[in-house]
Amino acid sequence: MSMIHSLRAAVRPSLRKDGGAYDTTREAGASSAVVDCAVYRDGVRLPSDDGLTPRAAIRQARRDGGFAWIGLHEPTEDEFAGVAAEFGLHPLAVEDAVHAHQRPKLERYDDTLFAVFKTIHYVEHDELTATSEVVESGEVMCFTGRDFFITVRHGGQGSLRALRHRLQDDPELLAKGPSAVLHSIADHVVDGYIAVADAMQDDIDDVETEVFSPGPRGGVSRGVDSARIYQLKREVLEFKRAVSPLMRPMQLLSERPMRLIDPDIQKYFRDVADHLARVQEQVVGFDELLNSILQANLAQASVAQNEDMRKITSWAAIVAVPTMVCGVYGMNFEHMPELHWRYGYPMIMGITVVLCLGIHRTLKRNGWL
Repeated sequence: MSMIHSLRAAVRPSLRKDGGAYDTTREAGASSAVVDCAVYRDGVRLPSDDGLTPRAAIRQARRDGGFAWIGLHEPTEDEFAGVAAEFGLHPLAVEDAVHAHQRPKLERYDDTLFAVFKTIHYVEHDELTATSEVVESGEVMCFTGRDFFITVRHGGQGSLRALRHRLQDDPELLAKGPSAVLHSIADHVVDGYIAVADAMQDDIDDVETEVFSPGPRGGVSRGVDSARIYQLKREVLEFKRAVSPLMRPMQLLSERPMRLIDPDIQKYFRDVADHLARVQEQVVGFDELLNSILQANLAQASVAQNEDMRKITSWAAIVAVPTMVCGVYGMNFEHMPELHWRYGYPMIMGITVVLCLGIHRTLKRNGWL
C-alpha cells in the first residue's frame, strides 16, 4: 500500500496491547489542554501509562529513540508554558500558537518548523439566507522537531483523532518520523478544502439558477435578495483566506530541501500542493462568479423597475384622455359645443373610449404593456 493511499484508508480504531482503545479526546472538565501524548518508535506507539506527560514523553523518545507526538486543544499561556520550555520552542511561535487567529504560514525557528493551517468545515443548511453560516474555520498549529511533533488546535472543528488512528495503522509511514505527521495533517486539511469546495459549488449553483430563472409568465426575473448573495460571498472570502496563503508554504515544503523533512516524504507534499492549487482555482472562480451573479441580479432588479415604470406611465397616458375630456366639460361655460345636444354625451363617451383603446393598443404593440 502506497503512502498516499494509506493516508486515505478507512478509519479503524487503534488498540493498545492491553486491548483498550486510545483515548484521544479531552475529558469534559479536564484542566489540562493535552488531548493525547505518546511516543512512537519505528512507527509503533510505545506502551505507556495513561498519565504520560509531555516531559516524560520527550525524555522517553530521546532515551529509546523515536519521537513524541503531543496534541493540545486551545491551551492557555500557563498550560503551554511548560511544554514550550521543555521542547525549546521559540517565544514568537508560542505566542502565535496560544492566541491563534493567524494566517496560514511556514516559519523556521532554529531546529523547529512552525506551520499554521486553517481548517474549514461546511455547515449544512436547508436554505441559504442572509444570515446563513456556510463555513466554520479553525486552526491547527504544528511544531515539527527532530524528535517531537506538537499540534495545537483551536476551534471546535478539525479534530485529529481519526488522522492519528490512520497513521498508527500504517507503521511504515509513521516510521518516517515527525515529517510524515506534518504531511498527513497538510493532506488532511487540504482534503477538507476539496469537500467544502464541492459543497459550496452546490450553493452557488442554486443561487445562479434562481437569479437567471425567468420571471412570472416568462418575463424578466426580479432577482433574489442581494443580502443572500453578499452572505455567500463573505463565506467564500473566509474560505479564500484559508486557502490562498497556504500556497507558498506548500511550495516550500515540496520544493526546498529541509533538514527536518524526510526526502521520501517531501515528494508527497507535491501532491498536496497540486490539490491545494486546484482548490484555489475553484475559490477564485467562486469569487468571480458571485461578482457576476450579483451584478446580474442588480441589473435584473433595475430592468424590472423600469418595466414597472413603463406600465405606470402607459396607464397614466390612457387615463389622461378621459381626465382631459372631463376637465373640459367641467368648466361650466354657458355656451359649449354639443352641451345641449341630445347625442352629445354618447358621442363624447364613444370618442373617449376609442382614444383610450387606440393608445392601449399602440403601447401594447410597442411592449410597454
